[in-house]
Parts: sequence; C-alpha cells; structure tokens
Amino acid sequence: MHDYEYLLDNKFFADIEGDQVQRGNVQVSLTVKRMSLMFEMNFKLEGIVIVSCDRCLDDMEQPIETENRLIVKFGPEYAEEDDEVVIIPEDEGRINLAWFLYEFVALAIPMKHVHAPGKCNKAMASKLRRHTARSADDEDDSFPEADDESWEDEANDRIDPRWAALKGLVENNNN
Repeated sequence: MHDYEYLLDNKFFADIEGDQVQRGNVQVSLTVKRMSLMFEMNFKLEGIVIVSCDRCLDDMEQPIETENRLIVKFGPEYAEEDDEVVIIPEDEGRINLAWFLYEFVALAIPMKHVHAPGKCNKAMASKLRRHTARSADDEDDSFPEADDESWEDEANDRIDPRWAALKGLVENNNN
C-alpha cells in the first residue's frame, strides 16, 4: 500500500479546462493498494470549489467532500469497463489521474448551488424580484430579502390574471 497527497488548486482547474469548475482548493488523499493483477485506488477529496450561484450568477464557495474508488487493470488497450474500473495497456503501465480527479470533484458539487440567504448580489436579487412570477405560497428558496412582506404583496399584484384563473382551476380540482 502507498499513500499520496495532492492539492488541486486554481492552476489544476485552469489546466484541465472543464466546464463546471474553473477554480478551487481541494485536498486529495490517495491510497493505492497493489493486488496481483490490478491496483485499487481509494480517493478522499475535501475542500472548496468556486462555482456560479444559480440565482445571482456571482461566484460562490461550494464546500465538497467525497470518497471515490478506482480499480485499474491491465489489458491490451485502454477501456473503461464501468464507473470504477479502468483498463490500461500493459505496455504503457501508466495512468493519468487528472481527469478522474476532476470528475470526482464535479460529481461532488450539488445540483443546486445558491448563496446563503442574504449573500446574493443585491442588484441581481432586486431585478429577479421585479421580474418573478412566483406566488406567496411557493415554498422554494426565497430571495435574500423575501421576508419583506411588501415584496410578496407587490408580486401578487403583478401576477398575470390568466395565470390566476388557471391557479383557481387547480385549487378547485384539489377540493
């Protein structure tokens, strides 16, 4: 068994040229266990990545923590049998883990990433509130100043009457 430590920094993410993450600071602990015809690699990744907030589009820190496993076997040519098993050519005997590390990080990022309440870009949040068509009883995440009751009243006043009529049909069906 061999243990390795890596730091995935901004340069790593810039060099890999992935779509989801361009910056971050992730510590990687790798344990490699050699078996007779394969290597078992266990990864533990922990740190933060910088992603765009889904709501205001400003950068935000997203903490990540994940554990992954990769089995490396030898064969005639490179192939990925499944998510955890990779075959590398015997004559090469080397594997570049950079893309696998990037994928582990990208898969650890939640589907929805938004700032904590009150941390979104104020200018963008006010524009979103002005153009929203949400009703007061929506239980989805609220905008930073959503506890302002005047905003809810204002939003209800701006609801298109055609949508209000359709909402009435839905409410009648539920009764």
